[in-house]
Amino acid sequence: MPAHADPVPFLTAEQTLTTFKLPEGFRIEVVAEEPMVQHPIAMQFDADGRIWVVEMRAYMPDIDANNEKNPIGRISILEDTDGDGHMNKKTIFMDGLVLPRAIGLVRDGALVAIPPNVFFCCDTNGDGQADERTPLVDDYGIRGNPEHQPNGLMSSLDNWIYNANYDKRFRFDNGKWIVDQVNDVGQYGITQDNYGRRYTNTNSDQLRVNLIPEHYADRNPHYRAGGINVQTALDQYCWPSHNTAINRPLMKGMLDFRGRLSHFTGCCSPVIYRGGIFPDGFEGNAFICEPVANFIRRDVLSENDATVSAQNPYERDEFLTSTYERFRPVNLYNGPDGALYIVDIHHGLIQHKTYETPEVIADYRARELDKYLGTGRIYRVLPTSATLYPKPKMSHASSAELVGFLSHPSGWWRDTAQRLLVERNDFKSAHALTKLAANGENPLGRLHALWTLEGMHRLDAAILTTALADKDSHIRAAAIRMCEPMLFSKDASPRVLPQVLNLAGDSEPHVRLQFVLTVGQLGTPQTDGLIANILREGADKPLLLDAAVSGMRGREVIFLESILGQIGWTQSRGHAATFTALSKCVLAEANSRRVARLLELIAAQPADQVWRQTAMLDAFPAPTATTQPARRGIMLPSEPPALAILKKASPAVRGKLANVTAILHWPRQPGYIPPPPVKPLTPEEQTRFAAGKVLYTSICIQCHKADGMGQAGLAPPLVDSEWVLGSESRMARIVINGLHGPVTVDGTSFNLDMPGLSALSDDQIAAAMTYVRREWDNGASPVKPSKVKEVRARIGVRTQSWSERELLKINED
Repeated sequence: MPAHADPVPFLTAEQTLTTFKLPEGFRIEVVAEEPMVQHPIAMQFDADGRIWVVEMRAYMPDIDANNEKNPIGRISILEDTDGDGHMNKKTIFMDGLVLPRAIGLVRDGALVAIPPNVFFCCDTNGDGQADERTPLVDDYGIRGNPEHQPNGLMSSLDNWIYNANYDKRFRFDNGKWIVDQVNDVGQYGITQDNYGRRYTNTNSDQLRVNLIPEHYADRNPHYRAGGINVQTALDQYCWPSHNTAINRPLMKGMLDFRGRLSHFTGCCSPVIYRGGIFPDGFEGNAFICEPVANFIRRDVLSENDATVSAQNPYERDEFLTSTYERFRPVNLYNGPDGALYIVDIHHGLIQHKTYETPEVIADYRARELDKYLGTGRIYRVLPTSATLYPKPKMSHASSAELVGFLSHPSGWWRDTAQRLLVERNDFKSAHALTKLAANGENPLGRLHALWTLEGMHRLDAAILTTALADKDSHIRAAAIRMCEPMLFSKDASPRVLPQVLNLAGDSEPHVRLQFVLTVGQLGTPQTDGLIANILREGADKPLLLDAAVSGMRGREVIFLESILGQIGWTQSRGHAATFTALSKCVLAEANSRRVARLLELIAAQPADQVWRQTAMLDAFPAPTATTQPARRGIMLPSEPPALAILKKASPAVRGKLANVTAILHWPRQPGYIPPPPVKPLTPEEQTRFAAGKVLYTSICIQCHKADGMGQAGLAPPLVDSEWVLGSESRMARIVINGLHGPVTVDGTSFNLDMPGLSALSDDQIAAAMTYVRREWDNGASPVKPSKVKEVRARIGVRTQSWSERELLKINED
């Protein structure tokens, strides 16, 4: 039954201000409200302080999402013409859009995301309306469930434009748009800190960070590097000020002792505050929206050895709470005035139809949250006694003025000045930028100057050599990364490499990490020796190991052999993880020659180095249980001679050989029975498979990804998953009712909260299951609609998601 069935009255924006609770010393103001804005979901400030806002006016027009694809979305420009902080002028830049997602301001125009497209749109005749569209990509999500579509279009410190929930980044360079593949992370919302580290989150995980630039993480296809999508906050408990309609109120642990939401369920859109006017202790904090329970979390971030952790500074409380259930904060921004801006979609139906449960539908109706639509607000939070920065007029600022703004206390001013300087590419500013990069008093100013020069292609060996010796560790780290074009080119500057290698002994974590990321890819005996020294001394730093292995594609055996011959690696001291990681890469590549060499190296270890043998053997996965599918094997041309040696080794080694022979196979191997060939799909099953692919693309792909490998902190892999390839009944239950964690997949625990898809028909669920059980070389049997119907009948009226323990008790196939 509904947790609270009283209708929620409609409040004006001014009336809503009385429902907010903020820490002492802060106030909240209305910046814009309906009818000027309707269902805003994202915005950006342009160089002159105008707000460009994305209005998703067709989102959930009613509980059944009827007519959601009506082309009534807009991109509007709001302006404060009298300087009172309240927008009073509106220009519609684009109209007639279907569920627009995001906006990024660049090059006197805007990147606009309208799934499945991103366009560069500009006004060529000065009337304030877009009259020219240039397509960038056509795979930016799909027209379907808006909860899991790409978003972002955030200009970052490194001059690339990044997204959440999308595997590409953009950049305008040499007169054309460049699209580059990167690691796909996050769900809705993306932000950066002063050093360009990007933060995202998922609905149930408030804040995650990329500790390394995304493009490093996937350069080794045989190793999934850490440092990307890293959880910062272990505590997901939250403290809303009242009880609200939530999607799964009956699920254990969803409500606290007060009947209020206990854990994040719809959190989104983190922002790192870089405004420069909040009190001491607020700069660099993260702020996160939770629209389901009408509050905003503040997290104080702390660093330790290149890692970041987050902590709620309030005891059983939040930074901002509201008792008004129509207040739906969905995005946050740093404003040019220094305030924190809140985008409020002000839409009672916050849960999308795709995942609505009967409980939330009943609650929405009882509270009348399906009424009073077509509204929206933008607020700003600021200190009560703050002096705001003046309204910017940067579009007409001189290049010299923009260079000065690179050292501004506000991150918005620094970012905008950098973007404008890069876009202008005024060679006359290069001297001032070089001077600032070398001698600027503010280290953030020096950092922005360097990245501005990088964006203008005006870095040279002299500038980088100076930066490599900077007293600030973040600048030295950035300089190493900026040296890569020179290090990896055929015409490498002889001045740069020695200066970079001199930083091998730098004790600062940021420098050491970037050194490994960059130098590890060079692969010379000298550089590999330096990397080995860093890994040996930093045995307790898994981030360094991941950074190193990510750059060793195809060289893992060579590097492994080199460190096995070094005296410094004969003592354990936490070094086992290095041997295991390198060996896992070799097995993942499945190159028979390299796998055979790995076995030879294991067998060649002396008797006093059993720990090294067991560490390398730990890379061989344990055989799966009989109820799970067998792991794919690696075929060798003949029986490896090293096996005979290992069979005579210590008991600790012999105890792991079953794992070896379970995955390695060769002709005439005793007891080996090749798996039967996968039975081809019938024409009917092939039709079902094709229908399942469409469903997967529209519903599942944003979490489980196109390659089926999932995403840390959000969704486990489907490739070779025991849950996918095993029991049809268990899998059907997961699809129908959902699954909550913790759940173990391929030895890794996922604390997930997957919603059910009971609204899909038996035919649709059978099609989706058939697709994932046969895609990506999965070889499980297809699923019939009659099987789904049978399982649904056994489930009965249950609406709660399943736990792992419950599912493992089911044995109906």
